[in-house]
Amino acid sequence: MATFLQGFPGQTALSSFESLNARRLQLGGSFKCSTESSAIVLVFRSDGSFSASVNKTSRGGAGKLITRAVAAKADTSAAAASSKPGHELLLFEALREGLEEEMDRDPRVCVMGEDVGHYGGSYKVTKGFANKFGDLRVLDTPIAENSFTGMAIGAAMTGLRPIVEGMNMGFLLLAFNQISNNCGMLHYTSGGQFTIPVVIRGPGGVGRQLGAEHSQRLESYFQSVPGLQMVACSTPYNAKGLMKAAIRSENPVILFEHVLLYNLKEKIPDEEYVLSLEEAEMVRPGEHCTILTYSRMRYHVMQAAKTLVNKGYDPEIIDIRSLKPFDLYTIGNSVKKTHRVLIVEECMRTGGIGASLRAAIMENFWDYLDAPIMCLSSQDVPTPYAGTLEDWTVVQPAQIVTAVEQLCSR
Repeated sequence: MATFLQGFPGQTALSSFESLNARRLQLGGSFKCSTESSAIVLVFRSDGSFSASVNKTSRGGAGKLITRAVAAKADTSAAAASSKPGHELLLFEALREGLEEEMDRDPRVCVMGEDVGHYGGSYKVTKGFANKFGDLRVLDTPIAENSFTGMAIGAAMTGLRPIVEGMNMGFLLLAFNQISNNCGMLHYTSGGQFTIPVVIRGPGGVGRQLGAEHSQRLESYFQSVPGLQMVACSTPYNAKGLMKAAIRSENPVILFEHVLLYNLKEKIPDEEYVLSLEEAEMVRPGEHCTILTYSRMRYHVMQAAKTLVNKGYDPEIIDIRSLKPFDLYTIGNSVKKTHRVLIVEECMRTGGIGASLRAAIMENFWDYLDAPIMCLSSQDVPTPYAGTLEDWTVVQPAQIVTAVEQLCSR
């Protein structure tokens, strides 16, 4: 029996037909021929290569692999790249450089959105692109998110590789129907006749007194939509690498950028690099507890870590980066080592990324936990305009320190 699934191309292999069948609408990129005692797994990657392996299985489920685990980990960290020749860029400049390189490489790549053309985008990610690539590849659109998002999806169906910029991620709620019913599902509902290589990106998160409607965190809105991949950049290094990977992916990818990180500066390599869309980043190895975070909260966690180290704690910090699917390989290995988990997010507590991540950890690594998983999230309220109240709604470093102390005392 052979089964073909198309979802997230990557290094995903399932060890039993039962687990494959249960997740057939979520996972993919592999053929599998099963017998009663063994299974031959062909893993197809997004670059067109594939590998074959034989997994010994039984009907009892022995030797079951963790779903969505990454088979091999490449050394793609920013720390490894820092020793190479490079140049310093702000995060928005790194996004621009990655996008420009892909537009130079592939004439099918195009950009559309409000003010992305001659104005250069609200945060200047596309500055100078209109003069270089022309108005057909850098398309200024009316203020109509549902229309130009739908147009991008149609363009992807005909062979182009469009990037949709939301001037603010909250505005993309106007295109929720196009993103969910069309962008995420057309590959499946067309029986595989169409791929939708669309990148949807833009600024989001709680800024500095931007008000409730401009402080949206949409990762919780889109995580339940089948067919979408989601990644969040937090440094200039991974911003460029994730941008290039998203553009090259055959899947629709939502790239979340935080409005307060655009002016973050870092040295990135001169040579070309592309990151995986399904791998987390080990920020700081440690022994006492695992702190899982992403986007802006990475820096709140790192600030808290300085205090924790001075108090004698040794936290392990992981930037999960891939919000869908989770990198359970990296996360699982950390949980097995520290036996304690703290999740820190800017997303809302109810139905947020932390809730899904906590469920995945308990489902796969329950036996390795020595304490309940703790989760620090934003309060379930519209973000206030007043600066002091705004800070109260978002997790602060002092709260992270207190949470780790409580976690390690159990």
